[in-house]
Amino acid sequence: MGDTEAKHSAILAAVHWNADGLVPAIAQDARSGQVLMLAWMNAEALLTTLRVGMGTYWSRSRQALWRKGETSGHVQHLVDLRLDCDGDTILMRVIQEGPACHTGEKTCFFLGQPGTDGWQHQAPPPGSILDSLQATLHGRRMADPGQSYVAQLLHGGQDRILKKVGEEAAEFIIACKNPEPEPIIAEAADLLFHLMVALEEHELHIDDVLGELARREGVSGLEEKAARRPQT
Repeated sequence: MGDTEAKHSAILAAVHWNADGLVPAIAQDARSGQVLMLAWMNAEALLTTLRVGMGTYWSRSRQALWRKGETSGHVQHLVDLRLDCDGDTILMRVIQEGPACHTGEKTCFFLGQPGTDGWQHQAPPPGSILDSLQATLHGRRMADPGQSYVAQLLHGGQDRILKKVGEEAAEFIIACKNPEPEPIIAEAADLLFHLMVALEEHELHIDDVLGELARREGVSGLEEKAARRPQT
């Protein structure tokens, strides 16, 4: 048995499979932290996920393996796997291509706040404060510049936004030259905020940046820099 096979055997042995030989698997967006879906895995599905690096599950209705996105193209690229403390639930951190839900929703968890009329269709909870902030920035596109600072920046165009990014970067550098942590944290927050406004101006999402960082995870920084194409 090779090293890879031995590793996979140890992974399978640590899982507490239920009476049907299955374990629930939660898919989480590695970029935003948002919970995407829950499905089931058997040993073959888990092994396939490990071997090909794509989210693969077991269909209880069809009694067959299915790879997420095999028909829609909305595949899940595996970042890493976690096993809970009881060994009976798997957490998969993934890069999700397109919506995770077959309904077209970003996640399968879009029903919330049950009331007299039952579960209500709601936007899914943000996976992180960055995800929530990006949604707010996007909503400011149509806001009155007289009432919104973000709208002022977006309506002012790229040069105005980049000027602010440069100013905030300089203020962050100055703060880092001093020993007090509070100004460093505050200036870092200002810089990140304005970077996200610049992303919004280009119709990019902070998840795109987090996805790139996830892609680089485990890769030597020196190797990653060497692999970049020279800027012209």
